[in-house]
Amino acid sequence: MKGFKEFLLRGNVVELAVAVVIGAAFTNIVNAFVKGVINPIVGVFGTKDLASYSSCLKGPCTVSATGEVTSGILILWGSVLSAALQFLITAAVVYFVLIVPMNRMAARRKSATEVAAEAEAKEVQLLTEIRDALVTAR
Repeated sequence: MKGFKEFLLRGNVVELAVAVVIGAAFTNIVNAFVKGVINPIVGVFGTKDLASYSSCLKGPCTVSATGEVTSGILILWGSVLSAALQFLITAAVVYFVLIVPMNRMAARRKSATEVAAEAEAKEVQLLTEIRDALVTAR
């Protein structure tokens, strides 16, 4: 159990868990942003819904009332583009809201630790010099 506890409390596991939770929470916001902002902007140039963009690869494509392709090969590249946009927006938010501040905080913490270690080394050196001076004075 001790090894398992150390594994769970290791920084990378905790950071990964936080990133997954935050990423899941941002999914709804990103989906709403894509549907409410990106899709209307794209709609100026064509269809308002990115998922409706498609190409027929072979022959004339016919789609039944249920949405099933009855003839031809339909490539739904609009839904792939929409998913890619959602991924990029989510990744950017997670990076700029979580990763950049955590890296800055870690750099500050590291520099504070280095300053403390340097002060300790100077103190040890000073104490060594005092000891050596007392030994030579005897």
